[in-house]
Amino acid sequence: MTNLEERGHLLTEQINPESLNLDRLSSLELVELFNQEDQKAVAAVANAKLQLSTAIECISTQLNQGGRLFYIGAGTSGRLGVLDAAECPPTFCTPPELVQGIIAGGAGALLRSSEDLEDSTHDGAAAIAQRQINQLDVVVGITAGGTTPFVHGAIAAARQRGAITIFIACVPAEQVSCSADIDIRLLTGAEILAGSTRLKAGTATKLALNILSTGVMVKLGKVYGNRMVDVAVTNQKLRDRALRILQDLTNLSREASDSLLERSGKWVKLALLMHWTGLEKTAGTQLLEEHQGNLRLAVHTYQARQS
Repeated sequence: MTNLEERGHLLTEQINPESLNLDRLSSLELVELFNQEDQKAVAAVANAKLQLSTAIECISTQLNQGGRLFYIGAGTSGRLGVLDAAECPPTFCTPPELVQGIIAGGAGALLRSSEDLEDSTHDGAAAIAQRQINQLDVVVGITAGGTTPFVHGAIAAARQRGAITIFIACVPAEQVSCSADIDIRLLTGAEILAGSTRLKAGTATKLALNILSTGVMVKLGKVYGNRMVDVAVTNQKLRDRALRILQDLTNLSREASDSLLERSGKWVKLALLMHWTGLEKTAGTQLLEEHQGNLRLAVHTYQARQS
């Protein structure tokens, strides 16, 4: 018989006393129980606020220096990382290589469960080598139960290459340790369905990744106020959003906003700069480049030069 590690002590594998009669609850009682337990996901993220804020600062610093952000995981954790990475280009107009998701089993594992592929530390290390990760990059390992060999192999390999490493797990460090630069623990407790970490643990992980990626993009100047001024205008919905941003921030009519958007090459940030400064597209683009794409700094600099 294979020597199988006992995992019953892990927080994510324990039995939830609130759901012992799960199979006897009415549909309404099921919903109420889920809602009650899901509050713990929000609380778990709040309890990790210092580590999350440190991670935002660290990631934004590395990306400003030319680094990349990688999420790596298996199963639900891997899918959540891939999802967050995939949503950065349309939301913030980032190049696809800036934020990347790596899942054990590759693209096929996004649609079909490939949980057996998470048991190889070698595969995790190979994924790091394949992407030529270096000292400018940040690797975020995501594993709800904390033990996934694929993730630990990737973290170890990334550290050897000098990358900044971040570990996200839903078990306390005394149960599973990891030698990462930043250790984020989202302690959501036992699941309603014992061991099913796609529930509270998955919810908390999604919340944390939302905070990380959005926080980093704010720091990189991808946001003005609370508007996504780097939105990629690639469909009718996003064009409408771009026009509404321009209308709200400039008081221009929809028609004038549409004309301004076209003159800017469909780049909301540049359109705003052009409107506020009177600069044309080439000069505005150059000013933004001088300030690493930070619209507020670019406008401030222009105004200071004019005074």
